[in-house]
Amino acid sequence: MNRNGLAMMLRWFLSKKVRQAVDMCRQVRKIIHAQRDLLRPEEIQEISKAARELRDAIAAGEKLDGIEKWMKNLEKVANENLKPYPSASIRENVEVFLVTGAVVLALRTFFFQPMAIPSGSAQPTLWGITFENLKGKAGVEIPHGLNRVFQACWSGVHYYHKVAKNDGELRVEPPKTILPFVKRQTLWVGDIPYSIWFPPDNLEDHGELHYGQRIYAGEDIVKLRKNSGDHLFVNRFTYNFRRPRRGEIIVFYSDHMPGLIQETHYIKRLVALEGEQVRIGNDRHVYINGQRLEASAPGFENVYGFDPNQPPERDHYSGHVNGFVARHLTDSTIAPLFPDEETVRVVPWKHYLALGDNTMSSSDGRTWGYVPREEVVGKASFVFWPIGGRDNIPSRFGWGYP
Repeated sequence: MNRNGLAMMLRWFLSKKVRQAVDMCRQVRKIIHAQRDLLRPEEIQEISKAARELRDAIAAGEKLDGIEKWMKNLEKVANENLKPYPSASIRENVEVFLVTGAVVLALRTFFFQPMAIPSGSAQPTLWGITFENLKGKAGVEIPHGLNRVFQACWSGVHYYHKVAKNDGELRVEPPKTILPFVKRQTLWVGDIPYSIWFPPDNLEDHGELHYGQRIYAGEDIVKLRKNSGDHLFVNRFTYNFRRPRRGEIIVFYSDHMPGLIQETHYIKRLVALEGEQVRIGNDRHVYINGQRLEASAPGFENVYGFDPNQPPERDHYSGHVNGFVARHLTDSTIAPLFPDEETVRVVPWKHYLALGDNTMSSSDGRTWGYVPREEVVGKASFVFWPIGGRDNIPSRFGWGYP
């Protein structure tokens, strides 16, 4: 760097006026570049000359009064020659919006991606969407007003409630999209419609609504509570520098994985790494290369902290069950790839075995196999919503989950 450059840098640090002058030169050069096709050569030459004179004055160590004079000269020349922008404030706001959008997109792509947990396979560590049909339950009241808004915003609890004004048979129309992100579903009792705004998927199943069902005046048509699943950020950054570790909760893409819904994301706990021999004992512990995973292993403090004298339960930490244990507790097919404690599987090269914490209600690697390394998106990170807990379920907000 030459002497003039060092002098300008020193003055830039020491003087606010000099910083304003340097910024003014930069802005003028930017506008010249944007309007180059609109300006005549002599106009560009005149503006460039005024900007050069200001820079030379700074480099020469001219007093601040002199710099002020050259700044006013540059402002005068620029106003005479540069083309005014129509709706400059709108243009500036659009520019800020686009830059902000680019930054947000970059953060989402390379650092933190938001994700909503749809299912309950990670419960009770992370909760998915759950429903409770309140119809016919005596003493259950639907909150109103600010209390209802607070529960929705703070705890993610939403209610759907309609009371019939007349007798008639029930008809349920499919949901309709009124505006982008705005849906409405209409329930008919006789010839009177009842609108449900922002209905959940499969409202008929969750609310036990049947076509032709007889409804009487004053009776609840639907009385449903929806508990929103946890919304969290997926850390896409860490795994660029190291491999996933056992016990971490990973998020992966399901594309090209048989047995899974395609083109969506799943969340499970990583249990076994490539090349490891895995079996699931009748004691509800996973064995890696013959060694039992214990509650002392990082990430498994709660999963294996269960009481061995109590049977496994849904939505409770109960270890990991194999097919033999499951057959004594449920008619559902659980763990077909691990039918008993004698079955040993070897995790393929560049794959992982991932299991859900809700072992009695999780479709995971016991059913569909292994997660390819290249499909891993990142690790579960900050839970940003809901903020508060609900019922007897504590809040998972932040990093406060195991």
